[in-house]
Amino acid sequence: MTPKQHPVRGIDHIGITVPDVEQATTFLQNAFGADICYDALNKQQPPQEGEQTLGLKRGSRIIHIRLLRIHEGPGIELFQLENTPQNSAIQLADYGLQHFAVYVDDMNAATARFQQAGGTLLSPPHTLSGIETGTGNQFVYGRSPWGTIIELISYPDGIRYPQESEAYRWTPPER
Repeated sequence: MTPKQHPVRGIDHIGITVPDVEQATTFLQNAFGADICYDALNKQQPPQEGEQTLGLKRGSRIIHIRLLRIHEGPGIELFQLENTPQNSAIQLADYGLQHFAVYVDDMNAATARFQQAGGTLLSPPHTLSGIETGTGNQFVYGRSPWGTIIELISYPDGIRYPQESEAYRWTPPER
């Protein structure tokens, strides 16, 4: 089945539960230039029970849902809940979605903005290796103020795909 015939078109958004939607929005705006698309639920509206649709524990309530977008990528849906026990953010070794990556054109400027916005880098940037090796190709992982792991990645020298590759990863168009 070719991509045009397939019923799935791509990733529309990722969802992240945060302690405070406003603070998370400010971080994502300051770190990555995120734009607010809309609030699907705001604090002036009655909370949503998520037991049936989202599998939440009885009595849990969603009090704020906001959809953001970081430039050309998929949306980020932020959830703020109350009246439910919560765990720390998932770590790389845990099962499940454990990080998302943003493509950056200038690693130095991007890491500086990330840190100024309140994020913490887990190390200095590293060069990419293997088929991703190239001049200026690098990555670094960081942690948001609420604990979500976010990767900053840049591969201006491209990726050397094997001949048998069936698909190419999304890469922003050159500016």
